Amino acid sequence: MLTCGGLLTRPSCPIHVRYNNHVATQTPTGPVSLRTRFSELTQEVHRGFIAEWVVTIVLLLFGTTTLVQAFVIPSASMVGTLLIGDHVLVDKLVYSPPGAVSGHLLPYRDVRRGDIIVFRYPANISMDYVKRAIGVPGDHIHFENQELILNGHKVKEPYTRHSAPTPDPYRDNFPAAPPGIPQLQPDQYRYKETLGLQEMLENHVVNGELVVPPGFVYAMGDNRDDSDDSRYWGLVPRENIVGTPLIIYWSYDAPTADLTNGNIGFDHIVDVVSHFFTKTRWSRTFKLIHGYPLQ
Repeated sequence: MLTCGGLLTRPSCPIHVRYNNHVATQTPTGPVSLRTRFSELTQEVHRGFIAEWVVTIVLLLFGTTTLVQAFVIPSASMVGTLLIGDHVLVDKLVYSPPGAVSGHLLPYRDVRRGDIIVFRYPANISMDYVKRAIGVPGDHIHFENQELILNGHKVKEPYTRHSAPTPDPYRDNFPAAPPGIPQLQPDQYRYKETLGLQEMLENHVVNGELVVPPGFVYAMGDNRDDSDDSRYWGLVPRENIVGTPLIIYWSYDAPTADLTNGNIGFDHIVDVVSHFFTKTRWSRTFKLIHGYPLQ
């Protein structure tokens, strides 16, 4: 087989025609069965057609696993920026380690403050989390009455939401822990090659501020009062970061239970079929997702 313009074609070659001295007499035939017709159609499918689709599928699978991958937002931790039921495409290339040549040709870069990141949850790497990068290595972080103090000065965060009716001393004034905060057991906070909560608070808090160590990122949800983030389980290892969301390609109003189920439930399928047009958030379709620079 040769290729021409991306399509599989056959090489040109002489055509040999063989003539038959006997001509068969046409005989009446009955209606052609569906099975017979299907066999005739499938016999007409060329190898080139099959090979073309095989290549297309392979490239599609490569692209969706190496360059871009689809994720769905199952929780409210990023409400204000991402809603439950947002289906997003994640750029997996941007944070990849650059090579000697590719570093000059492709838009590789490191994680920046304010980036929205998708990463493997440190305590269970089979789970993917999405949060906002608040601190990168070397940053000094603490909160005063829900306000971020980054490297000595207050930082505006217009994307945040606060929904809790009552204050929480630890949540709102991290890393200041109130007296009597329950101490975690080792199996609750230590996991392989990761800084857990207790270790982070004991070894990386200096003068009431968290100092982000090399190789880690401090991440938080935009919905600050309803987010399971670095305040509760520690820092994100740099190698756990998968990529950054680029675009919402579909947003559907579905409950968390339907989106966290490993198998698509029958009830969810019926719900989508029945309410596709009414529960789809059309205003969010193809909405670009941007980080917010924190200075």
